Amino acid sequence: MQRKLADDGRRMVTIIDPHIKTDKNYYIHKEATALGLYIKKNDGATDYDGWCWPGSSSYLDFTTEKVRNWWADQFQYSKYKGSTPSLFTWNDMNEPSVFNGPEVSMQKDLLNLNRVEHREWHNLYGMLFHRSTTEGQIKRNSGHNIRPFVLSRSFFAGSQKYGAIWTGDNAAQWSHLEIATPMLLSLNMGAISFSGADVGGFFGNTDAELMTRWMQAGAYQPFFRGHAHHDAKRREPWVFGDETMMRLRRAAMARYALLPFWYTVFWNAGVTGMPVMRAMWMEYPNIPELYSVDDQFLIGSDLLMKPVTSAGATSSEVKFPLSHCWYDVDTMQRIPTSGAANSVDVKVLKSDIDKIPVYQRGGSIIPRKLRLRRSSQLMVNDPYTLYIALDDNLKAEGVLYMDDETTFEHEKSGDYAIAKFTSDWGEASIAIQNVVQVGSEDAAISKNKEARMIERIVVMGLDKEPFRIEASTGALMEFQYDGSSKILVIRKPDISALNGWTLSIKK
Repeated sequence: MQRKLADDGRRMVTIIDPHIKTDKNYYIHKEATALGLYIKKNDGATDYDGWCWPGSSSYLDFTTEKVRNWWADQFQYSKYKGSTPSLFTWNDMNEPSVFNGPEVSMQKDLLNLNRVEHREWHNLYGMLFHRSTTEGQIKRNSGHNIRPFVLSRSFFAGSQKYGAIWTGDNAAQWSHLEIATPMLLSLNMGAISFSGADVGGFFGNTDAELMTRWMQAGAYQPFFRGHAHHDAKRREPWVFGDETMMRLRRAAMARYALLPFWYTVFWNAGVTGMPVMRAMWMEYPNIPELYSVDDQFLIGSDLLMKPVTSAGATSSEVKFPLSHCWYDVDTMQRIPTSGAANSVDVKVLKSDIDKIPVYQRGGSIIPRKLRLRRSSQLMVNDPYTLYIALDDNLKAEGVLYMDDETTFEHEKSGDYAIAKFTSDWGEASIAIQNVVQVGSEDAAISKNKEARMIERIVVMGLDKEPFRIEASTGALMEFQYDGSSKILVIRKPDISALNGWTLSIKK
């Protein structure tokens, strides 16, 4: 099964929890017992026994380095029977969860191997389990050069170094969809950017409308997945009928198209510390009206998203910071706003069941990939489309980060590239320019420029059609301009995101 999924560029993720079935015939338990790796009762000698999914269970002491190293070694392919390089991990129940313990966890006076009570390290346990699993996934491959993926329910300060987080077992209720945004904004504020809420809710049964709105919201959260209790009704997109399936598909397509943008925003979070999902005030600290806003958010600095979180909604109230102009990402039309620069214009906009309220900031350039594939891995060499949203001065800028998306070579050998796009359709003769920064002279990525081509450029908010557009290579660009929509589309420019170039205009 793993190999079949891998052929389509997909990975498998399976649950591995910190509790170990207390069974003398289970090799993991047998070895952990012999090595003395378990949490102890308050006598400091007897292995603690709690109750979790396997029944009677023992709990590894992940606060101790030798235990973490031992656990990491269990992910070696020779030990983890049936595992392949395309198998990754989901760490659940790692608070730690104990069904028959106080507050569904361990007693506070249990001891780790250094005889420190549980009350002192409870909040660290889940993160250290997460860390150990992540280290195991890295160590299992020769050269330790393949990136891991480990999802965790429990986390602490620093968990962002080890993988993704989700908000836990929510329910298929409108109120849980509504609260997901402020929860995720809080996590992002604490540097836990790779986070999301279960689409559709975990407990209970979702209907077509709630599933649609949750899918639309989840597509614009940093971590995007569906998850449901085994007693819940099936909720694959096709079970709700063709009309709903098409809406769910469009939401997923919007997510995948934006993967180059998401990847760039995650890179930016890694090098600057700015979260992926941002509260409005983070980008607009001079606008007090935005300080308490937690029902809309920004992805990076360039996309504004307002989830629809109530049944039967046909319109949404969106607060637009007037420091910039804004464009609807579907119509590519500028939102009419008025007011002072450091203020907010509150607009009530159409958001029926087919509409996802998402807006691009004027002055930004966002990359997308528009070809439908079965997985993101199969999209790696697909060409880009640049969406340029001009500001009041007919200018815009944006960044595209690129690496091999698989290894650590971007850190080890500088194998990455950053394309810095600028656009000026005012008085300047150069309308669009790309300047490329490469991590090192020997960067492998720069040797395959045909794999990072730009197939289309869309310019929004352009008042006048240019007479001619010419590339720095001398080639004349094929373009179409619609004066009513103020949209210019440059088709097949035959330029690479890995090359420096200019597109000049004659008015």
